[in-house]
Amino acid sequence: MSNTDSFIDEVTDEVRRDRLYGLFRRWAWLAVVIVLGIVGAAAWVEYSRAQDRAAAQAFGDALLAALEAPDPAARIAALGAVDASRPEGRVLLALLAAGEAAAGGAGADADAAAADLRVAAEAAGLPRRYRDLAMLKAEMIAPSDVAQARLILGALAEPGAPYAALAEEQLALVDLRAGDLAAALERLRSLARSAAATAGLQERASQLIVTLEAGSTLIDTAPVLPEPAAQEAAPTPAPAGDTAPAAPAGNETTDGAEGDAAPAVQQ
Repeated sequence: MSNTDSFIDEVTDEVRRDRLYGLFRRWAWLAVVIVLGIVGAAAWVEYSRAQDRAAAQAFGDALLAALEAPDPAARIAALGAVDASRPEGRVLLALLAAGEAAAGGAGADADAAAADLRVAAEAAGLPRRYRDLAMLKAEMIAPSDVAQARLILGALAEPGAPYAALAEEQLALVDLRAGDLAAALERLRSLARSAAATAGLQERASQLIVTLEAGSTLIDTAPVLPEPAAQEAAPTPAPAGDTAPAAPAGNETTDGAEGDAAPAVQQ
């Protein structure tokens, strides 16, 4: 019985070994393909990451070089020459150009920068925080007409929007531009009590409430560019004040930041 059992065990082991070798010969190529696929995918991922890092570094270097230009007009031109393949990069370029245009005080450049911001905000696949920031900045440096501004800023001021508090402030300024002082004060009071507003924004809203209730009038402190015919008649016109309400000059925003300056007031 012992010899018989040993013989049966040997035969069973041999059969199992033959089956294993058969499976190996049949499916060995598949295992090789899987291993090669894993290695190739890992190599491609590392290559893509290296390419992305190189592109991001080149983009950053180009931005820094553009911002080293001596004056706002030159910086705007240099920023326009920077190539951005991603929609976020195009929005960043438009935001920087808008900031330079606002700092330079050139009305035509500000209008062009606002138009570029609106175009960049329409890019497919752009995260909402970038889109809302671009639209908000465009309305701040080159406001639309009152009806259009209410539509745009109303969407930006929806609860949960990333820049809802800043958009609400701009809506208050739109109310002032439309001559609705009561609505503007109501918005500002709500903003001053809002938990979503930062301390700086609440303080600015409180200051506006005080100045408006004291009878002050918001004015636009930016120079008014003359028309071509007026330029011929008066080559060096003096800056003129505009009694229409204007967005606060210091409200330049970045992702998660806000300006601190309040609008100029006239007693």
